[in-house]
Amino acid sequence: MGDETGTRHLLLLHGMGATGEVWLPWAPLLERHWAGRWLAPDLAGHGWSPPLPGYSFDGLAQRVVEGLGPVTERLGPHDRLVLLGHSLGGVVALALAARSRRLPVDAVVGLGIKAVWSPADLEKAQELAARPVTWFATRDEAARRYLRVSGLTGLFAPDHPVVEAGLRREDGRWRLAMDPAAFAVGEPRLPALLGATDVPVLLARGEQDPMVTDAQLKELGVPVATLPGLGHNAHVEDPAAVLALLDAYL
Repeated sequence: MGDETGTRHLLLLHGMGATGEVWLPWAPLLERHWAGRWLAPDLAGHGWSPPLPGYSFDGLAQRVVEGLGPVTERLGPHDRLVLLGHSLGGVVALALAARSRRLPVDAVVGLGIKAVWSPADLEKAQELAARPVTWFATRDEAARRYLRVSGLTGLFAPDHPVVEAGLRREDGRWRLAMDPAAFAVGEPRLPALLGATDVPVLLARGEQDPMVTDAQLKELGVPVATLPGLGHNAHVEDPAAVLALLDAYL
């Protein structure tokens, strides 16, 4: 695209426990179907992104903005951002699209966002956040734990390159790269987040996602898409089906 129409930059935001590497299998598809640049950063406390002193959706969004610094400085007057976030990343995408941030966002697609949290859900998250870092004797043990924590068991093998960014080796032992305290980010206030943005929002879920229902999403008053046969990590199970949600922004 030329300067007259600008370029759409696609920002891909991963879910809780994962890293930006989870989007690597998208690279061949994006090469063929996405005309602009794409970026897949690590959220704070995940992968290679340092932890935060305390976790909030606004704080996670601010870290993304800081990481985008050089990118946003290079944006042309007509360049735009399209945000696609999975689960936690979807909430962060909504926070990034807030009017107050003044980012040139065209649209937000939130995939698999958990819309309703019970007291038991929140208590479990706080319990996970309070646990100390677990150390493992072998990479394989750590990799299997990473896959469980990120919800990717059965979707990637423990030795898959995508797993590597989620692990750290120190003094011959292995741990997850994720800061456990990130689990304490809390419940997203989706009505408030949606009310704070003026850009089009599409909420999507895999038909078999146990974490959120169509009815819960439809109560939020924005367009909803259901992806047949897919689960919570629909973007890993069928990248092409999720990328098709962006057809209007190609």
